[in-house]
Amino acid sequence: MRYTFIIMALAFIIGCENKTVKVTEPEMLPVNTNDVAVIETKHGKMIAEFFHKDAPKTVANFQTLAKKGFYDGTTFHRLVRSFMVQGGDPLSKDPKNLDLGSGGPGYSIKAEFNNQPHRLGTLSMARSSHPDSAGSQFFICLNRCADLDNQYTAFGKLITGTNVLKQIGSLPTKMNPYSQEKSTPEERLVIERITIVPREEALK
Repeated sequence: MRYTFIIMALAFIIGCENKTVKVTEPEMLPVNTNDVAVIETKHGKMIAEFFHKDAPKTVANFQTLAKKGFYDGTTFHRLVRSFMVQGGDPLSKDPKNLDLGSGGPGYSIKAEFNNQPHRLGTLSMARSSHPDSAGSQFFICLNRCADLDNQYTAFGKLITGTNVLKQIGSLPTKMNPYSQEKSTPEERLVIERITIVPREEALK
């Protein structure tokens, strides 16, 4: 399954198969509500806080994967101007793999759709056409994306680094040969690491 989004009320699903999604409850590491995510790239650092009350299991999943180093060395493999930048596919660790968007942690989690708006800096889970198909892939909004509200699990937002996000979102893209969508960044946008640390430590 490939993870993508509904855009302007149209089903914009690329290469998704109608498979039965098996939702699992993998063991999650403890969550501290004071912790934030530090997302490091060569373009700079972004810091995100989490929506613990709105998407507790999604937050726990993201933090657990980050603490295990799952995201380190992956890329933002999909960039749609004025919409979002998407990452978290473990297949993107291989520079030779150009067919990205279907990788994950080996399980899916149940959706936690909520009332948090999708706007500049919102972190949300990518999924296929099935609501409960999210795993590790996520996106960060580059603009207000009202059509995604209550359709995708928003689980956090940037508190610093919006300038870095905008810089990444303005980089040139080329046509993806598999999806025929002009959304493949011309340079590899590597997520060097995502760490989960106390807010005070991240902001000092």
